[in-house]
Parts: sequence; C-alpha cells; structure tokens
Amino acid sequence: MSRLDRLLRPRHIAVLGAGWALNVIEQCRKMGFKGQVWPVHPTKAEIGGLEAYASLADLPEAPDATFVGVNRFATIDVVAELAAMGAGGAICFASGWTEAGEPGLQDKLVAAAGDMPILGPNCYGVINYLDGALLWPDQHGGVPVESGVALVSQSSNIVINLGMQQRGLPVAYVACLGNAAVVGLAELTGALLDDPRVTAVGLYIEGIDDAPAFAALAEKARAMGKGVVAIKSGKTELSRTAAASHTASLAGGGAASSAFLRQIGVAEVNTPSELVETLKIFHVHGPQVGTRLCSLSCSGGEAGLVADLAAPYGIDFPPVPKATHDRLFAVLGEIPTISNPLDYHTFIWGDGPKTTEVFTAMLEAYDAGIYIIDSPRVDRCDPSGYDPAFRAIVAAQRATGKIALPVASMAENFGEGRVQAMMAEGVSALLGLETALAAIKAAQTAPGTPGWRPAPALPPRETRMLSEAEGKALLAGAGVAVPKSRTGATLADLAVAGLTPPYALKGLGFAHKTEAGAVRLGLSSLEGQAEMPGATGYLVEEMVTGTVGEVLLGLRRDPVYGVTLTLGMGGVTAEVLADTVTLVLPVTEAQVLEAAKGLRLWPLLDGYRGRPRADMSAVAAMAVRLGELMLAEPRLEEIEINPVLVRETGAVAVDALVRRA
Repeated sequence: MSRLDRLLRPRHIAVLGAGWALNVIEQCRKMGFKGQVWPVHPTKAEIGGLEAYASLADLPEAPDATFVGVNRFATIDVVAELAAMGAGGAICFASGWTEAGEPGLQDKLVAAAGDMPILGPNCYGVINYLDGALLWPDQHGGVPVESGVALVSQSSNIVINLGMQQRGLPVAYVACLGNAAVVGLAELTGALLDDPRVTAVGLYIEGIDDAPAFAALAEKARAMGKGVVAIKSGKTELSRTAAASHTASLAGGGAASSAFLRQIGVAEVNTPSELVETLKIFHVHGPQVGTRLCSLSCSGGEAGLVADLAAPYGIDFPPVPKATHDRLFAVLGEIPTISNPLDYHTFIWGDGPKTTEVFTAMLEAYDAGIYIIDSPRVDRCDPSGYDPAFRAIVAAQRATGKIALPVASMAENFGEGRVQAMMAEGVSALLGLETALAAIKAAQTAPGTPGWRPAPALPPRETRMLSEAEGKALLAGAGVAVPKSRTGATLADLAVAGLTPPYALKGLGFAHKTEAGAVRLGLSSLEGQAEMPGATGYLVEEMVTGTVGEVLLGLRRDPVYGVTLTLGMGGVTAEVLADTVTLVLPVTEAQVLEAAKGLRLWPLLDGYRGRPRADMSAVAAMAVRLGELMLAEPRLEEIEINPVLVRETGAVAVDALVRRA
C-alpha cells in the first residue's frame, strides 16, 4: 500500500469551494461513486443537495481525499489542517505559486502538507473511472470501466484533451501533477500502476524531476507486463553551453530525453493521437510488439501507400517465406502477386473461409499484421459487406496467437463503436495509417537493461576549459590514444625532436581552433611559421595517417540525466550534418556500437562499396573508457573529441575540448 492509495481510491471525498464543490459533487454522482461526498463551507447549509459541514473539524472522520477549491492563501491553511487530522491527501486546484513567480508561497504549502500527499498545486485533479471517484471540477470525456489505461500529465489541459478522445481507448484514471510540489511523476505513475485494473500508462511530460526514480518505474512497469508511452515536450531547448562545443548543440534536451526514454524502455511518441493509439496496443497486447510485420489490403494502392509511409519510421516488411507463399497461392491463384505488403485483390472479398485462410496464413509467418480496412460510413452506406473481413481478422489472431491490427487509413473511417467491438474480441483497431505506424513503431520499443540507472545529476556550476595539451594529457591518462606531441609558450619554444613529420601545428586557447584559423596541417617543419593571433601557447603533433573515418565523441553533464554520450560523424561538418546518436551513461561497448549503426552515414564507416572498414570497436571502447572517467571524476563537466581519427585498426583522439569545475 502506497501513501497515495487513499487519495486515488477514496472511500469518502471532502470538497471545499462553493462553485468547484458543486462541480465535483455532480461529477461523482454521474459516475456512480458509492462513497460519501462531504461539502465543506462556512455559511452554506447544503451544496448540490448534500449537507454541508461548516468546517473540516465537523466532518465524521478524516477524509481519504479532498478537493481544495479555495484561493491559494486559504489553500495553505486548509492543507495544514487536513495534514494535522490525518487526511489521506488533497488536490490543490489554485494557481499562483512557483509558476507565477511565488516559490516562497509554494514552499509554505509543502511545509503545511508535511507527510500528507498533495497533487499540485495548480492542478486540475484526478479521475478514477474504475470506482467513480472524481476529484475533478469540470466536464470530462470518460465512462465507467472495469479496466483500462492511466493518463498522467504535467499539463492539465493536455490531459483534458486526451480524456475527450473518441478512439475507443478505455481510460481507468486521469491524473494531473500541476507543479508537482510534493508528489512527483514517478511516485504518481507508480501508484497508478499498482492498481491491477490498470493495463498501461500514457504520460505527457514537461520535465522529469528524478531520472533514477523514473528509470526504476519503467523497469517496474515492464516486470508487471504494462507498457508506458510518453510525449516529452521541450525538445527544442538547447543547452546553456551550446556555444562552447558541438556536443552541447547536437545533444540538446530533446536528444538526451529521447535517449533516456529509449534506454529505460519507455515508448516515445510525438502527438496525442499517437499516444492514444499506442496505448490501445498496450492495453490489449502488453508492452512490446515484434519487429517482423506483414501488411494486407485488397488494393495495390494501399499496399504501396503503407510501404511508403512506413519507411520514415524504420518499419520494413520482410519477404513472404516459401511455405507461406505456397499456402497463399493455393487460395489466391496466379493473378495477385504474393508479396509483403500483400494486395490480395478482391477475389476473396465476402468469402469468409477464404479470407480467414489468407489472413491467417500471412499472419502466422510474422510477429504482427497490419490489415488495412476502411469501413463505409454508417449514415450513408451499408457496412455489412465488410463483416466477413473483420471476422477473419479476429479469427487469424486467435488461430495464430499473433497480433492482428486492423487499421483504417483515415481515422474517421472506422467509428468508435467498431473499435470497441473489436477490442471486446481482443483485437486492437488503429485509426489513421500514419498514426498507426507511429504507434506500432513506438510499441516495438525494447525493454531497458535490468537494474540500469543514470548517474546522479549535478547542479550547474562554474567550469573552466582546459588547454588542448592539458585535455590530451587527461585522455592519455585514461588510456585513450593521442598523437605524440610537444608544447611551447611561443613558436620559438617548440621543438620537434623525437616527432616524425608531417606535423600538425595548433594554437592553444581556442574552443574552436579551425574557425579561428589556429590549425595548420601537413607541415614538414616549423620553419617560417607565423604566430597565431590570440593563441595562449602552441602544440605540435605528429599527424595521424591511415585514417578511414572521422567521428565526433562527446560526453557532458546533463542537469536531469546525469551524463550523456554523443557519437556522430566528425570534423568541421559535425554540426552541418548533425548525424549523431545520443546515449545516457552508463553504457557498454556493445550498446555504443549498436547505437553507431543507427547513423545515416554508418555505411561509410562500415566498408561501403569496398572502402576499408573503420575500427568502430576501438571507438566504442574509447567512449566507455571516457564514460568511466566522467562517472568517477565529478569535477569533469565535458569531454569532446572532434575528430577521433579511426583507422582500420585503432582510433586516435586528435582534438580535445575538456571542461571541468
């Protein structure tokens, strides 16, 4: 039992605030709440036909849940009194706290709550459709259910909109966090998951307050067989250090948050519609869909369309196995081309047994099947001719144990009633082809590594940039290969004894030496070299030869996710190409190498058209070594190597930007 149980699943509800109290009472009545509702008002004898109590002290007992619909100053006193009497928790509806520049007032509210949980402040409330308990002051779009998904949002308006969906998704809870002054995202979501009637969770996230706790939540959800899908807002925000390094701009908030969600096994989508459709899959089938998909339609146009629309999501359709081909051919004959996606033409339309055989034979060879089927509108047409196809989809899923997904290419061409009828048969129908493909891709998100947690985040602090020579000394101490070099305060101080030409000459003291004209390459000697304006010293190195690829490797502190690692194509084109992948530490060499294969230009590193293969295993080992250094040394703020020159065997860090406190 968690401390939120009484608040989320109350036996009795107290409501304060005349107008808001009436709304809460009416909503509970409409949903058939079987517990008691106690209005509290100092002057009114009754509200909404219920006896009103003059004060909290007059209530029969401490309420399990309270909707506090009074102004922000009175809210503090009410919360203090509720906490003192042992109430189960409260919804703090009023705005005007930290979000309005009044953090001190919010601190007083937190102190008043003590150990009692509150949602908010600046929070719409919570709806429990399972038990009819609504601490909610407005209209909503739900109905009583026996099981369903939970919708959790840091924005009240977003979750109100989600709750009005007409896509056939059964919703068990709607909950808002508001300012999350006392109860955070992980705690609230975890308490909802603990209800066995909750099948999955959909989240609208503006910020994650405790990344390790959220990672633990995601692992818990997977262990329970429940999927979690999220929309993460604020993806365009760039780091405060964007001007100092390529890494900061390439691994801004969006890349880091997406990497974190992916690593903990939380599906990420971009739109509310995608969130709802993903939740429908999770509600019916659990938290993961396999990657081997087939598609069936009775039109070549639909077959081509699904192939085209699936490509940007990285969804492909494996060829039809020989045994499956022969089985389909026995029914369809010579005219249809048996392929994946499959256009089965209209030869079998209306023939239940043949349609069932085709749908079943195809699905049996794959993890899941997309059945594109747009039902005629019921107000002007007769959709009964489509019934054999719908029955065949259900039969195919039952016969194979694989996931069958009816998909309307246009969302309006299905109808909520049809979705609900299919769901009652254990089939999840999806609305809108592009939205469905995004949902299917999200539902393919793999689980996180058991026990994985991000490093603790550190608060912002002042840092200084090391010289390249200092930075490379640090890298060499960590076992990273760097070129042989010499340093000097002036060009005259440089000596090249023991170094083999050609040389690279660099001016020290620049964040971006190339842009400052502080790099000279391919020198056979240093004679006649002019001083570099602005240089605080000089570095001469042996140039690295035998290079087959250039990559960028960047590690930096993140204020939420601990430490991020960014890997991508390097050199002066790093930001132009923006061909990077981001991970959150700690990671293994295998994870780094697998992530690198997601680069658009990975083929250039992997022997494209006879090119020599770059030793990316050496880069992965370097990344892990530097990650261990960052995790072991809290003073380090950022390490960027751009480029790492990769040979057929081995890799060398030829530039280094290092910042530390």
